[in-house]
Amino acid sequence: QVQLVESGGGLVQPGGSLRLSCVVSGSILSIFSLNTMGWYRQAPGKERELVAFIGSSRATQYADSAKGRFTISRDNAKTTIYLQMNSLTPEDTAVYYCNFYPSRRGWGQGTQVTVSS
Repeated sequence: QVQLVESGGGLVQPGGSLRLSCVVSGSILSIFSLNTMGWYRQAPGKERELVAFIGSSRATQYADSAKGRFTISRDNAKTTIYLQMNSLTPEDTAVYYCNFYPSRRGWGQGTQVTVSS
């Protein structure tokens, strides 16, 4: 079993920044560093979508909507991944989740990000 616990969301004004964290625990710990991990988001009334992922070599890929504004990173010693989000817009409002990439069953509860003035 793998547990994914996201945190760091909140209410922020347009143009602001947030840093999300996702702690991974469970049976994956010993091989966490070998897994590609991703951040996803689901806005109200929309499908869940991939925001970014980071491989075992720390190579990264971003959705077009995230390029130049978001940065994904990982700390293998802490089995944690991060998403630094800058220049936020109302279109970034969503629940943010972490998971493997490609995603697997067993999503966490996510963390709500609301961008509003």
